[in-house]
Amino acid sequence: MRNYFIIAMLIIHPLLVLAQEDSLKVQTLIKEVVVTAPEQKQNKTISTTTVDRQKIEQQHNSSLLPSLTQHIPSLFVTSRGVMGYGVSTGAAGGITLRGVGGSPTTALMVLIDGHPQYMGLMGHPIADACQSSLAERVEVSRGPASVLYGSNAMGGVINITSRQKQEDGMDNDLDLSYGSYNSMQASLGNRLKAGRFTSATSLNYNRADGHRKNMEFDQIGAMVKLGYSLSKNWDIASFGNLTHFNTSNPGPIQMPIIDNDASISRYNVSLSLKNYYKKTLGAVSLFYNFGKHKINDGYDKGSTPLDYRFNSQDNMLGVTLYQTFMPLKGNSTTIGFDYRHTGGKAWNSYLDGSADKTIADKSTDNIAAYITMHQRITPGLSFDAGLRFDYHSKIGTEWIPEGALTLALPHNLSLKAIVSKGFRYPTLREMYMFPTQNPNLKSESMINYELALEQTIPDNNISYGVNIYYIDGKNIIQTLPVNGRPTNVNNGRIENWGIECQVAWNITQTWHIASNYSYLHMKYPVVAAPKHKLYAGTTFKKGRLFIDSGVQYINGLITQTRPLLTEHNIVLWNAGIEIRIFKLSTWYARVENILAQRYQINAGYPMPRTTFMTGAKIKF
Repeated sequence: MRNYFIIAMLIIHPLLVLAQEDSLKVQTLIKEVVVTAPEQKQNKTISTTTVDRQKIEQQHNSSLLPSLTQHIPSLFVTSRGVMGYGVSTGAAGGITLRGVGGSPTTALMVLIDGHPQYMGLMGHPIADACQSSLAERVEVSRGPASVLYGSNAMGGVINITSRQKQEDGMDNDLDLSYGSYNSMQASLGNRLKAGRFTSATSLNYNRADGHRKNMEFDQIGAMVKLGYSLSKNWDIASFGNLTHFNTSNPGPIQMPIIDNDASISRYNVSLSLKNYYKKTLGAVSLFYNFGKHKINDGYDKGSTPLDYRFNSQDNMLGVTLYQTFMPLKGNSTTIGFDYRHTGGKAWNSYLDGSADKTIADKSTDNIAAYITMHQRITPGLSFDAGLRFDYHSKIGTEWIPEGALTLALPHNLSLKAIVSKGFRYPTLREMYMFPTQNPNLKSESMINYELALEQTIPDNNISYGVNIYYIDGKNIIQTLPVNGRPTNVNNGRIENWGIECQVAWNITQTWHIASNYSYLHMKYPVVAAPKHKLYAGTTFKKGRLFIDSGVQYINGLITQTRPLLTEHNIVLWNAGIEIRIFKLSTWYARVENILAQRYQINAGYPMPRTTFMTGAKIKF
């Protein structure tokens, strides 16, 4: 399969020489929203799709992830209930993109305003910390983004841009809703811009009893963002976010678990100084993430309750610096530097007061430098390239290259050929925690070969995109018996290829339709990466009324690979309605799984059938 992709790229080469004068600025595949943030470093090599604030709000969901699952081809997020993903045993919120990621999601990077968000010990993001209330938009890069972001961005990046008001004035909103299984969502937000000063704050509270016994979830979160324009060329901004949640896991229906509860707190802060000039722009940022976790792993019926609780604390301190230069017409070059210190401690605390037992107390450092360049060769032909040098205190060094050729053809048609490498360092958990630990692990890596076609037809208000990719990965970490003991080893492979399609059509000012489809073939199957994934949705907006409806079809969803490969097919139909009652108040209702499908995403965890939620949003 790899040879076919190389041959296809060679066939395209003659077309690049015949590029026409009609140039097309490369944008996201589906241009429902074209938003670029000049203050954030961008990777023009990678295919990126944006989910804007409007689509996030239409879902009326406390979590961002369901919106991404619908609107991003090849991306899938595991679920186990109406609200709450949880951690540890039985947790959901595992993310795969083109079959890369997994649960825990260590091969996909989640960012807030360009800053990494993951647990220092375990190396994965916390799904319940990805809250809708803090996001202005979400940009999902499908494919390796390690040149800019290093380890954990092997399969792609989910970058959450936090909310900020662009025009002078103040906005306030209150959102309250109630629904099935005693579910409640409440959020209060404020955004202010007064001259050079901007601020954004939000508070949210979410809870649910769950559709099974012992599946309760409750959460509280807060966000503060402050910014000040020092001059026309310099801005300073600070950001802080915290979330605390309690979650219970009932276990798989075949083998219920008693008292499997967790109390999780996550915090992150950052400080950024940004500059904007005619020929250059960039930023320097400091960020710090930390968390506290207390988990009761529970016990099976008939067993004895555990006499200890698992505890952990983790942290990540980082510095990122980049500057983009535009010395010549048609050229932009970015030079960047990253430093990241990651560490934490895990221990068992005993209920009888005995001394704590330390499981791990470790830390690592890595430092990196990179350069990326965008060069327009002719009005219709451009070239992108990047290279990163990354050093890890335990593993060693990695060199990460990428490159792309983009051909702009007449009629707003764009063709791109991409080759990019991604990598992931082993986590502290994989190297030093639990019986499977192996301190001699090496980095995972993969190469992504891709062809991308996109076009916007303004006269017909249609845009579409098609991507074909092939992924070749090696040294994937797996747990296998070694000398009679389960051990983490680098003997796994990735060999995936697939197709992604997206289309959006503004039929009239009232009607809009959008659809995306992805096909994934895996030589080495993994859980939670469906073979076929299709979403088709429509919206109707007229006067005070807004209606949206969408159907998602999932085929070949693997829920377990051992002892037998188990697949599920799912059809989910969701719909919602909003009615503006007064100028600043809206009533809404939403129904999920209208067809009352019986299905599972996490093996042994049946999902709820039809659920309903209604609420009101007031702006003041």
